[in-house]
Amino acid sequence: MAARRLVIGVLDLLAEERARSPLAFAYGAVMRKQYASVMPQAVSVWCRRLGHEVHYATFWGQKDPASLMPESPDILFVSAYTQASALAYALAKLYKRRGALTVLGGPHARSFPLDALRFFDIVVRDCDRLLVEQIVSGHVPPGSLVTSGRKLQEIPPVAERLPEIERSYFYRGRSRRFTLIGLLTSLGCPYSCEFCVDWDNPYRLLPPERLREDLAFLAERFPGTIVAFHDANFGVQFDRTLAVIESLPAGPRNPYVMECSLSLLRGDRIRRLRDTGCVYVAPGVESWGDDSGKAGVGRRTGREKLNGVVGHFERLFEHVPGLQANFLFGTDLDAGDEPVELTKEFMRRTPFVWPTVNIPMPFGGTPLYESYLAQGRILRTMPLSFYYNPHLVTTLAHYHPIEFYEKLIEIFEEMTSPAMLARRLALRVPAALRAYFLLRTLGMRTYMREYRRILRLLRDDPAFLAFHEGRTTELPAYYHALYERKLGRYAHLMSRSDRYPELAQPSRGADDLTA
Repeated sequence: MAARRLVIGVLDLLAEERARSPLAFAYGAVMRKQYASVMPQAVSVWCRRLGHEVHYATFWGQKDPASLMPESPDILFVSAYTQASALAYALAKLYKRRGALTVLGGPHARSFPLDALRFFDIVVRDCDRLLVEQIVSGHVPPGSLVTSGRKLQEIPPVAERLPEIERSYFYRGRSRRFTLIGLLTSLGCPYSCEFCVDWDNPYRLLPPERLREDLAFLAERFPGTIVAFHDANFGVQFDRTLAVIESLPAGPRNPYVMECSLSLLRGDRIRRLRDTGCVYVAPGVESWGDDSGKAGVGRRTGREKLNGVVGHFERLFEHVPGLQANFLFGTDLDAGDEPVELTKEFMRRTPFVWPTVNIPMPFGGTPLYESYLAQGRILRTMPLSFYYNPHLVTTLAHYHPIEFYEKLIEIFEEMTSPAMLARRLALRVPAALRAYFLLRTLGMRTYMREYRRILRLLRDDPAFLAFHEGRTTELPAYYHALYERKLGRYAHLMSRSDRYPELAQPSRGADDLTA
């Protein structure tokens, strides 16, 4: 007898709440919408291959997320960042009541699987086609924490992902100026940064033949649309990957954006980026006190590192119009005024580079998490959905919470100042990039308001300060109210005890049912 045709929902959560203002909606529609992940699209394709009725959608704040899914699916797959975990948990509760089997994957499932298993029937740390088939066929029981136990070998080609691409990246079925189409050329990471969730995920290159096939399809079907390589380390196999791009005719090649360590972008490689159509690069600078080789300045730190990094970005800007520098502020290497002053000077010397400044987050399974947990530095009752800027979820080695937010605000004031915006809008770069600078500046100013609100609470509310100093575990009323405001109509589904995280991690070698 033939297997029953199931109704399956695949929901990629890119936001933690519905947009509440025209600016938030615009930011979601132009920026956040483009963060749609490749793997949920692959899951959707794999389920469709099995003959099931599949409903795929991304939530970037545009409407009630439940309205994007069938009323009562047989199975609901959810992919979520930790930032969206509260919403993911509430939706899991909602759909369980409706009889659905709920499955969580994505970054949050990898970082905090035991916490997620309190709400989802199945939590998937690493996925492939065979594992999805086993889940859909009912061979993975509820209550399972699973991994494929295999290296991912196949991602459906762009031609087969086209329905998912049109529903996620496109606008009313059409590619627009800001549209990015996601591709992967590799998985994992060769580095071992203590804050990175891929620190122990071995690097591997996906088949270059599939990359060429996908790029040729996009060049013919969507000429001019930007390709976004989702690889955490696009440049590790730089020459092999660029050779694939160069094998295609130059005229119809799609422009592309990618993330890569500065150390890998030297000499003739920078010219090859220009010649192959690279329009945006986002290297990591991280901390000025970090002497890791990823920044391409050897063992230099402090001002020596600043001068080397500035020179490197200036050379890049001669060939690539869009540049981003990723910083961390609040690591154990940061102390005093120097990190702030160096970051501000970097911004003044490189207005053509968009800086992102992140607070280090102890995501589960990373060396940073293990270290902070052992030292008692994680605020244990802080909901996991606050593990993102502008929130501080740990105690810091060298900054009091008040001092930290004062310095963070100082950095963001430089980043979003009218003078800095004027310099960026005067740059001789494509008009779309100037519009990007404007939208990002307005978005960061909303972060500034939240930073200032937290700073006021630290100064004026003794209980709030005690929590952030680690002297009490009682979650301040402010965070309960913010948690409920973000969940909106779903807030009633999450009790106060539901909000407190399960910080235990699966033991190595015995954490999963390997399917």
